[in-house]
Amino acid sequence: MSTENDKPPAGEGGHQAPPPASPEVVARRRFLARASVGMGGCMGLAVGAPLVGFVVAPLFRSVPYEWRAVGKTADFKVGETVSVIFMDASPLPWAGVTAKTAAWLRRISDDQFVAFAVNCAHLGCPVRWLPDAQLFMCPCHGGVYYADGSVAAGPPPHPLSQYNVRIRGDDVEIHTGPIPIG
Repeated sequence: MSTENDKPPAGEGGHQAPPPASPEVVARRRFLARASVGMGGCMGLAVGAPLVGFVVAPLFRSVPYEWRAVGKTADFKVGETVSVIFMDASPLPWAGVTAKTAAWLRRISDDQFVAFAVNCAHLGCPVRWLPDAQLFMCPCHGGVYYADGSVAAGPPPHPLSQYNVRIRGDDVEIHTGPIPIG
């Protein structure tokens, strides 16, 4: 038979207090805690470094610009605005057809051309040229531009962006690169 004196002393709530840990157990727990924190830090670094690289890399990347031939000077009539298609300055290897871009090219005189971006300055929607009205129209949000690219109506904050154009020999070339939108 057991008596009340045979029971071990109870802690708070009637539970028995755990025995004190040996120095080996304390050292093992400290080592495992530090190893866990170290492994967590390594995993955080392994996940975070590529993320930081992805965010910071564009700040150090140079913007590509290239002159692209869009046709012979004889192919364009003075006063006429036509769409020309050319390769983007920085196509990705897997871009395929999407690496092509376009511009609205107008021959002003025998030796002078102007090229407008096909993207609306508002949100980048493609604009189209209406030769009868002599206007560029954005069908998405009602942006309208005059023949010189200046804003006629709608939400665009600035005129159509322009590419630099040069004549090299018999070729008309456009200086490609990123066009700012908005």
